[in-house]
Amino acid sequence: MKDKQIIQQKSSEKVARFLEKNALHKKDFAEMIGVTLSYVYNLIDESIPFSTRGTTLERIATVMEVEPEEFEEYKIPQEPVLLDDSVEFIKDALKSKKMSVVNFLKAFPRKKRLDIVDILRGVMPVPIDFKELSMIGQVLDLTVDEVYNMWEKRMKQVLEINGMNIYSNAALVNSMFDCAKKFVHIK
Repeated sequence: MKDKQIIQQKSSEKVARFLEKNALHKKDFAEMIGVTLSYVYNLIDESIPFSTRGTTLERIATVMEVEPEEFEEYKIPQEPVLLDDSVEFIKDALKSKKMSVVNFLKAFPRKKRLDIVDILRGVMPVPIDFKELSMIGQVLDLTVDEVYNMWEKRMKQVLEINGMNIYSNAALVNSMFDCAKKFVHIK
């Protein structure tokens, strides 16, 4: 049996090949990862060293649908990233729709793409704004019920984080959510 030689590809080459393979313009990629167009050109041309900034590498990895550890420059952060069920639900919906992260991101206005990347990488929570969450649901072809369930979980998190005991205030919380369900036309 022959041993396969593993060729370590430079990070700049990985990004360049990804952009070419996905016919993704450098400007769009720059917007998706929150950097300038000239920065992307410099990374690919190796005019500057490849980024060692965790946030930038995680965003690049998220858009490329790879693990950040695939970049030799990446240092594992000391604090854990906590992904909630809603983020996992969105990722699973992407997989079941066989939609790439790039195509998912392209479905949003340019100014929202970076936020979506940060949601997918687990550093920004799913929005509590129902209209924004509905936009994500629309791109993923989710039902109103599925969008509502994500919203309700997120709202309960917000209430608890801000000091409300949702169990001792169950009547108030249930009343609020019953009203919300009627508003978004869920039976």
